[in-house]
Amino acid sequence: MAATAAGILGDRLQAGVCVTKYEHVKGDIPKIMCYEAGHPVPDENSFRGTQAALELAGNLNREDTVVFLLSGGGSSLFEKPLTDKRELADITGQLLACGAHITEINTVRKRLSAVKGGHFAQICAPARVYAIVLSDILGDPLDMIASGPAYPDGSTCGQALAVVEKYRLRLSSRALELLKEETPKELDNVETVVTGSVKDLCLAAAQACEALGYRPFILTDQLCCEAREAGSFLASIAKTHQDAKESLAFLAGGETIVHLSGTGKGGRNQELALAAAEGIFGLKDTAVFSIGSDGTDGPTDAAGGYCDGHTKECLRALGIEIDQVLREHNAYMALEKAGGLIKTGATGTNVNDVAVLLIKREMLTI
Repeated sequence: MAATAAGILGDRLQAGVCVTKYEHVKGDIPKIMCYEAGHPVPDENSFRGTQAALELAGNLNREDTVVFLLSGGGSSLFEKPLTDKRELADITGQLLACGAHITEINTVRKRLSAVKGGHFAQICAPARVYAIVLSDILGDPLDMIASGPAYPDGSTCGQALAVVEKYRLRLSSRALELLKEETPKELDNVETVVTGSVKDLCLAAAQACEALGYRPFILTDQLCCEAREAGSFLASIAKTHQDAKESLAFLAGGETIVHLSGTGKGGRNQELALAAAEGIFGLKDTAVFSIGSDGTDGPTDAAGGYCDGHTKECLRALGIEIDQVLREHNAYMALEKAGGLIKTGATGTNVNDVAVLLIKREMLTI
């Protein structure tokens, strides 16, 4: 996004800051300083990159324009905490581990930040802010994507405190007081455009499947259940269509969740694929894969996972039982041994996840 904007703006660009995940900077961008920082938990480089952006935005006038390029992951990468940095990391960890929905997570996080929940737009005022957004949240709620630094906040203090109570989060008295401070509800210096979302991801994936000879069906672009349940559901669809006479592709876009209880390594897409392996065991020419569009699934170097009708048998021969692996949330290990890890590297975008069920049938010729 930053490289494209710099190319389009040319000499009109005075200066810029780009904050992205580690190993995602692909080279120098003219007039833009790039920072790599922590995700999904902010770190010192998150704070350093954000401070650099604030120094650019802090003394602007009405003739200035801020081009604000925003995507999923911004909640961690773009941060100036109002509470203790260590506590912010702890609260973030609690929210990620408890299975809270991303909107619940961001409802809390934006109140602990000096830049989230519309505050960055206020810092830029009276300059105009033109926000271009890649959405990674279902339904594209602009106040929740990256915790809405340049959009009026539609959530309330009461909702934030309800999240704390619902998941029994541990917060200091200082953090609890911050949750009671309301965020900006009106901003008159911002124009926002959504340039990509999971809907575009599903359409592109369906077109790719069709080009490979499959008849595609987009089941949903609003997937939001447990990863394990989504995998089981796709396996059930596979069983229903085993008598199909043509090659079929069933696609589900969105973002599943995982309630962490073990100490294993993996991500929601790997867990989804591995859960499907149980149900598609023994099915002819049937496979399920699931990937994160940014190329990173959970805290791993994999984008996601792939399983087919032979995966369960392969793992069992190695003494690995899928149910046990799923209980321990250790899908990475199992998929690595089965040759089912999908590694793409950084893709340069972030528009949720897509899971695909493929049923291959040879075309009959007369």
